[in-house]
Amino acid sequence: MGDERHEKIQKRAYQIWEREGGGDPEHHWHRAEAEIDREAAPTADDALPREIASTDVLEVEELAMRTGISGDEAQALLDRLGTDRAAVEQAARSLKARKAAKS
Repeated sequence: MGDERHEKIQKRAYQIWEREGGGDPEHHWHRAEAEIDREAAPTADDALPREIASTDVLEVEELAMRTGISGDEAQALLDRLGTDRAAVEQAARSLKARKAAKS
């Protein structure tokens, strides 16, 4: 395991642990590892699931972390746009860009 990858996973696992107020560190590590590996995938199509279930809390969290929006914003997009991965990702990136422009 490369040192850089290990550090990224460690940092992400800690962020998940903080957000959840504790819990199972091994579970957080595995989630962080999956997120980091997904982000490092060669193309966006390889990195993203074809559909997103809006009731899946982990998918909401992953969408939020991957796109830099809040969990509430991610859930609202999923509720509004359904399971169309491409539409949800595009809307999330647009939302993030609009927020950045206001800052």
